[in-house]
Amino acid sequence: MSNIKCAVVTGASRGIGAAITKELALCGFSVIINYNSSKHNAEKILEDIQKNGGTGYTYKCDVSDRTEVDGMIEFAVKQFGKIDVLVNNAGIAQQKLFTDITADDWNKMLSVNLGGVFNCCQSVLPYMIRRKSGKIINISSVWGSVGASCEVHYSAVKAGIIGLSKALAKEVAPSHITVNCIAPGCIMTDMLTNELDEETISQLADETPLGRIGTPKDIAKAAAFLAGSGADFITGQVLGVDGGFC
Repeated sequence: MSNIKCAVVTGASRGIGAAITKELALCGFSVIINYNSSKHNAEKILEDIQKNGGTGYTYKCDVSDRTEVDGMIEFAVKQFGKIDVLVNNAGIAQQKLFTDITADDWNKMLSVNLGGVFNCCQSVLPYMIRRKSGKIINISSVWGSVGASCEVHYSAVKAGIIGLSKALAKEVAPSHITVNCIAPGCIMTDMLTNELDEETISQLADETPLGRIGTPKDIAKAAAFLAGSGADFITGQVLGVDGGFC
């Protein structure tokens, strides 16, 4: 089995996921760059990582599809013999009045954002338990703690990720596996700019005690910490990276 550390990052083709992938590569991880539709972006990220001396693979997978998830995890294990870190970042967002949310809206939000975390965790854990080693990092949101108007379904699934992380951490701790959660605040990504106008984003920056919108790099640094040996005695925690917002 290789001594090289391996990390699987879902939703890694842009935004927070891309930043986490690049940061982990800089920390010496070989990475599986998961994407669902943005193949070109994923390949560009891999190219950048390789230029800096890193290694990895891209892998197309819809995290809401368990069969595809199992295939991705099996691929990672085949390539590296193990998976040291799983980062569940893949997700979607939507702004709608609660009374306008359709059953399809609700089910899609649930299956991707929360179902994806469930699928990936359940798929990877047999390999981690066998080795009695591993770290799982789930990306939630500040809205999972405080809720967001017109984002009830999004807030609900992000709260679910927090609950899942805390409960799973206790269950797998005897196998020396840690499970932690990062709750980003307002982060400048395509997801934010596609959902909110400039005035709203400016207002959110003003409401953040540190006076700015966060960057994907801010989240990536937190993920790299939780993935490293310095966080070996940290589990079941929610790390708020929100500029003091919550």
